Amino acid sequence: MERGRFITIEGGEGVGKSTGLPHLRERLEQAGIRVEQTREPGGTAVGERIRELLLDRRVAMGDDCELMLVFAARAEHLERVIRPALQRGDWVLCDRFTDATYAYQGGGRGLPAERIARLEAWVHGDLQPDLTLLLDAPVEVGFTRARRRGSLNRFEREQVAFYRRVRRTYLQRAAADPDRFRVIDATGDPDQVQNALVEAVRPLLEERVR
Repeated sequence: MERGRFITIEGGEGVGKSTGLPHLRERLEQAGIRVEQTREPGGTAVGERIRELLLDRRVAMGDDCELMLVFAARAEHLERVIRPALQRGDWVLCDRFTDATYAYQGGGRGLPAERIARLEAWVHGDLQPDLTLLLDAPVEVGFTRARRRGSLNRFEREQVAFYRRVRRTYLQRAAADPDRFRVIDATGDPDQVQNALVEAVRPLLEERVR
């Protein structure tokens, strides 16, 4: 059986991932593809409990603790959801993956990229997304959108400087790996962003029918 495709959607707060991802899933399913939609941190019972802890604004934790919790959730996610789905031939759409760790814990928190890379090699080795869709918008735009949603979680309460570092790291990673990344302007209206997501995935769809 042909291995499924692994597609991740990345970006800072308020860039429209939660709106764009279900639309992309619907379009893929219309093309006859079985899709596993999931998210990080989360995606499993253990992962969702870890997610609650990581996002709880009442919880204070050290940066290394945060990093290792992210990878603990990811290890469970890979074992129970992502790898089995890919082996079945399903396509996996994941809201964030390890690029987010480099952006948030690396760029935002200032943890060494080498430390993250060691955990990456341990937890998922050479498994990488086939395609990463980076929704990009100026930090101020994302902040305004995020604050409209109401109560802010532990990450959303960070300062603008934190999110500038996150965005810069995302864009640096995209520039370093242009074959995998597609950077999508997230400042447009939802229809424009959703159409751009579908167009970015089209080459994978065309490969499937060859």
